[in-house]
Amino acid sequence: MTRREPGPDFATDYLALRREAGVVDLPRDVVRARGPDAEAFLQGQLSQDVAALTAGASAWTFVLAPHGKVDGFARVTRTADDTFVLDTDAGAGEALIARLERFKLRTRCDLEPLDWRCLAVRGPAAAAVRARLTPPPPDQGFDAPADWPGLPGFDRLGADPAAPEGLRRCGLDAYEAVRIEAGVPLVGAELTEDTIPAEAGIVERAVSFTKGCFTGQELVARIDARGGNVPRHLRGVLVARNVRPPVGATLVVDGKDVGALTSVAESLDRRAPVALAYVRRAVEPPAEATVVWDGGEAPARIEALPLVT
Repeated sequence: MTRREPGPDFATDYLALRREAGVVDLPRDVVRARGPDAEAFLQGQLSQDVAALTAGASAWTFVLAPHGKVDGFARVTRTADDTFVLDTDAGAGEALIARLERFKLRTRCDLEPLDWRCLAVRGPAAAAVRARLTPPPPDQGFDAPADWPGLPGFDRLGADPAAPEGLRRCGLDAYEAVRIEAGVPLVGAELTEDTIPAEAGIVERAVSFTKGCFTGQELVARIDARGGNVPRHLRGVLVARNVRPPVGATLVVDGKDVGALTSVAESLDRRAPVALAYVRRAVEPPAEATVVWDGGEAPARIEALPLVT
């Protein structure tokens, strides 16, 4: 596979997100949960301590299957005593509603999709940008924290959120590059129905171990009690040749298949393609590897996340 060049503004967009701050029109699916039983219902279904959220506060959370694997991943924001907004990666909202509805028996909590947009601000100056903004009225949207490892940020969500003045509008290809560098998993790519939460490296910020019972808790708690041992871990991959492997390409170490690429992008900081992959726990980063796909291969190195700090 030959290298696929990003868009013509990729370098400028990337540097804005990495060096200053940029804003991205980010596709997100948004769901509102509202009703007198909303808090109690979500407290039993989400891995995060929903009851501890005050109005305007947000937290990242898993939605798990009863056996403990990932049904969904979202940010939950309390907007009123009986109202919560969950936002998740584009295309995952319908499945999130369906999963919650399956467990909503005799519960006064209405779930509905919202026709909202998300403006994602990322970059070292993101905190300063947010500090100078006037928050939108609660019924029209909110600003939510979205700090990544090595990259501060926040998101503006609402029916028609206003972009902060003075920021460059950046494309999704640059956003995807910095997401991969930061090691942030994406629903449908790194987070699927086969994913054990501890594999993704985000349990610490998405699970409360003090809130009490929630669906899927047993597996999460058992793995935590055993030191977080899971069959594989999310890792970064730096491709050492001037080619961009496809998603699904196999990682080979010492002649053995140890994982497959889940997301791939260009990195200006690393001056090479970068990727995310779940890698067998026996492989300790950094480790030399070969990326193999139909019609090509390239040397690579498996690294700990984040790839850029």
